[in-house]
Amino acid sequence: MSIPSHLSSYLDQRGAHYEISVHGKSHSSLETARCANVSLGQLAKSVILEDEKGCVMAVVPADKMVMLGEFSRFVGRHNLKLAGEARIAALFGDCEPGAIPPVGMAWGVPTIVDDELESNEVVYMEGGDHERLLRMSHAQFRALMQAQPHGSFSRTVEH
Repeated sequence: MSIPSHLSSYLDQRGAHYEISVHGKSHSSLETARCANVSLGQLAKSVILEDEKGCVMAVVPADKMVMLGEFSRFVGRHNLKLAGEARIAALFGDCEPGAIPPVGMAWGVPTIVDDELESNEVVYMEGGDHERLLRMSHAQFRALMQAQPHGSFSRTVEH
C-alpha cells in the first residue's frame, strides 16, 4: 500500500519534500515510535475531535495529549469531544483506523498544530497505514503547516 492519494496529492501540490520509511506493523503511537526507532516527541499524531459544527484535527507530539479545555478555548468551540470511529472512517476512508496522517487539510478538515512540534529538527507522521511513516525536515513541516493555526494545548503523557 502506498500513502493515501489525498495525502500524496496535497503534499505534491505544495512541493513538500518527504521520505517514506517502512517499519514493522504497529498499533499505537508508542509502538510506532519504537518500531521506527524515532523519538515520541518527533512523531506528530492526529487527534480528531467533533461537535455539532463538524470535525477538527489537533496535531500534537506522540508523547503529549490534548488538553481538551485549552484546545476548545483556543478554537472557540466548547462542545468538542473525541470523534467516533465511524465518523473518522467516513472522513478518512483511504486510511487505516488509528493511522490518520496529521495533515487534515488534505481531507478538508480544519487542522490546529501544537507549538511543541516546532522544536523538532525532524518530524515524523503516520502515512495512512500502520507500517509507513513520512519524515520531513523542520523547514518542510513548518512550510506545510504555516497557514494552520498554532497554539499550546498539550501536556506530557506518562508512558
